Amino acid sequence: MSTPNEPAKPSASAGSAAASLSQVTIATPAEHDGDEPSEDTISSRGRKAKRAKETKQQELERDGIGPTGRPYREIPDPPPLDRHGPALVMAMCNQKGGVGKTTSTINLGAALAECGRRVLLVDFDPQGALSVGLGIQPHELDQTVYNVIMERSVSITDVIRKTRVDGVDLLPSNIDLSAAEVQLVAEVGREHTLLRVLRPVMNDYDYVLVDCQPSLGLLTVNALTAADGVIIPLECEFFSLRGVALLIDTIEKVQERLNPKLDITGILATMYDPRTLHSKEVMARVVEAFGDTVFDTVINRTVRFPETTVAGEPITTWAPKSAGAAAYRALAREVIAR
Repeated sequence: MSTPNEPAKPSASAGSAAASLSQVTIATPAEHDGDEPSEDTISSRGRKAKRAKETKQQELERDGIGPTGRPYREIPDPPPLDRHGPALVMAMCNQKGGVGKTTSTINLGAALAECGRRVLLVDFDPQGALSVGLGIQPHELDQTVYNVIMERSVSITDVIRKTRVDGVDLLPSNIDLSAAEVQLVAEVGREHTLLRVLRPVMNDYDYVLVDCQPSLGLLTVNALTAADGVIIPLECEFFSLRGVALLIDTIEKVQERLNPKLDITGILATMYDPRTLHSKEVMARVVEAFGDTVFDTVINRTVRFPETTVAGEPITTWAPKSAGAAAYRALAREVIAR
């Protein structure tokens, strides 16, 4: 059993383990009986089966077994800080869109702030979803991370904005950032541009969370080059598994050529539906491939997350007593412990 500070590594290399995920066998419809609503689900037999599943899940939870199929690891309380900095940079990365990168960046940042950490959120996606999720309209911004990257006269402190969450600041983005990927190609040391931009404020924060765009282009490579660790949000769905091998391959290349200290902090299972066999199968394959690198915390599907986007604030303040808020608080404790 690994300690919280050093999650155990998979027995095989991350790249080979991820590659094996493409060979996952999907159950037949008969084996998935009960996943989709049908007439049987409202019958007496269906209700009894549902109650039996719920009882089994409750028994597992009482025994300390989480959705990953492993016992929950003991995570110590986050120690208080007597000073801030230097920051650990975490890249929230997955080239597949819609897996919960932005939602996880916002809510993990807010949960870390509740633990007394100062957090800078970097919107490194030209779509500006992170900025929108914090109540800022990207098209109304005069200066963004693009200006800091491309204009030496613009300082990062000129662009950082306070958010509604105490202890959380934002480096916003908008569609202008899409031009940076083309313009950076001719720059010397183009992969280190984001690292250069962040250096002046590293001692002001404990964590810098970078929300990457859904691709493996130059902007994402910049984020990986600047990062100490990578958090991979992984939707509990088969197509998400197939893209992991390519992402791991990119991370390993950045480790070898640009950033030797880069490591995978953890894999975060998102959009998990405990009612479906498919989600459980995907979870089992991910844990089999990556072992204790997978966080114990699992983010379930809930209608609360779309609501928070409209509200422009994290779930920890919008619905502080919800299961989603509790999950991201647990994730924050795991991240601090690692």
